[in-house]
Amino acid sequence: MSVEASPMVLPISADRTRRGTLRLRLPKLSRSVLLSALTIAALLATWTLVTEMGWANELFLPKPQAVWAAFVKTMTKGYQGATLLQHLGASLYRILVAFTLACLIGIPLGVLMGVSRNARALLNPLIEFYRPLPPLGLYTLLVMWLGIGESSKLSLLFLAGLPGIVISTIQAVTSVDPVYVRAAQSLGATRRDLLLHVYLPAAGPLILAGMRISLGFTYTVLVAAEIVAASAGIGWMIWDAAKFLLSDVVIMGLIVLGLTGVVLDLMMRGIAKLLMPWA
Repeated sequence: MSVEASPMVLPISADRTRRGTLRLRLPKLSRSVLLSALTIAALLATWTLVTEMGWANELFLPKPQAVWAAFVKTMTKGYQGATLLQHLGASLYRILVAFTLACLIGIPLGVLMGVSRNARALLNPLIEFYRPLPPLGLYTLLVMWLGIGESSKLSLLFLAGLPGIVISTIQAVTSVDPVYVRAAQSLGATRRDLLLHVYLPAAGPLILAGMRISLGFTYTVLVAAEIVAASAGIGWMIWDAAKFLLSDVVIMGLIVLGLTGVVLDLMMRGIAKLLMPWA
């Protein structure tokens, strides 16, 4: 009888193990969501407490209700002739165009500098020279060269995002295991094959991480790009509202900027899962 019972014990044990794994995974996910919600709730509660108790001047720190009212008013009636969606659309246009150009130029440039020592020695001084320059310092020169239109704004955002993409791509390409390269070469792979089937798949995750960091940095430069001769944009709206001490509009704009940045980062993660499931 013990011999006949043993086949039945194993599936039950395996089933219990699987059920136990599910029971352990579900609370872990719910705890993460709960902790994130708890953080947001704690910030809102602290903000409400400080404003309701009068511990902060409402001129500089308005109540959450005032910020919500500013959001509704800007969405419906607009601010300085444009609604919130129009301001957001103008900013996203500048961000996405500049970031796309930075990727289209930065990734091939980084791959070239990663696989070629001569190209790296030739171009690296230029990248390292302007990478630490402050955006506002660059912007003054760009305005002198390109004027106060969209060209100078897009150029500033492009230059802000380019170094991070180039440097991360160089690091990703140079960290590819040489065994993969030699194995492909032994099978007759050409340089094009090495690029498409060895370097890019292996370096893809690090390149994408650099793109995410570069997108975040480009987003932080947005306000600086929109303070000169702009008539629309979230950064311009924040800058203009600050001149009139409209702190509710300023805080609302900052919240919209933060949430939009989170959404863009989640989109980048989704693209990474689609293009590079092995990572």
